[in-house]
Amino acid sequence: QVQLVESGGGLVQPGGSLRLSCTASGFSFSSYNMKWYRQAPGKERELVASISTLGRTIMYADSVKGRFTISRDNDKNTVYLQMNSLKPEDTAVYYCKTGFRAKDYWGKGTLVTVSL
Repeated sequence: QVQLVESGGGLVQPGGSLRLSCTASGFSFSSYNMKWYRQAPGKERELVASISTLGRTIMYADSVKGRFTISRDNDKNTVYLQMNSLKPEDTAVYYCKTGFRAKDYWGKGTLVTVSL
């Protein structure tokens, strides 16, 4: 079955960096776009970044442009989110997502906490 497993979250000080990974299985990873979302406490889930199958089309939310970088390694079935210059407002659970055949698939998320 389709599985998405995020990792790499943790506690980091403001200005610090983290790299999140999402490893996929159970489907043809290289055939589908991948997305990172986040959900902060008390807020709705929001799209952070997306990447096309070969990585040629990338988009970012305005709030993370210039600080976050999404990438993928189709040989490793993994999508990454490099997060630099982290701010307290980046604190959230980060999820990866894909979708095909009219269905969305989500990982369970990884918690990122930006605090002193």
